[in-house]
Amino acid sequence: MTLAVQNIKFSPVDIDARAKLDFGSGDTIRVWQRVKEGDKSRLQAFEGLGIARKHGREPGATFTVRKVSGGVGVERIFPLYSPTIEKIEIVSHSKVRRAKLYYIRDKAAKEIRKKMKRLTRVEKVIVEKIPVKEPSSVQATSGEEK
Repeated sequence: MTLAVQNIKFSPVDIDARAKLDFGSGDTIRVWQRVKEGDKSRLQAFEGLGIARKHGREPGATFTVRKVSGGVGVERIFPLYSPTIEKIEIVSHSKVRRAKLYYIRDKAAKEIRKKMKRLTRVEKVIVEKIPVKEPSSVQATSGEEK
């Protein structure tokens, strides 16, 4: 006795299309995710640099996307076959020599530290150029000597 199972969908995700997506580390990726707020749902885009892709095309596959928002680095890890992901767009491909770009975190932090050093130097120069009133002229104008 053989049992034939046909046209049964286990997931609302088009698994074949997701498996064929050809993106990796160094690519700029835009992920459209369905977000539910109360009884309403909307699409939210998260665009950034793909820094890691793990577990290839198997069911537990994930990819990590990093972006800088308001001067703060934000990373999100998405399951490749998640039903909350509507679509994955590959904005641009880049050639990189590493499979995992975790060093980007340190590189970005180092650049921010350099910018902060420059800002503090500029502030010191501005503070030194402001003329300071002499204390004797301040005492003469006060109403204490009356």
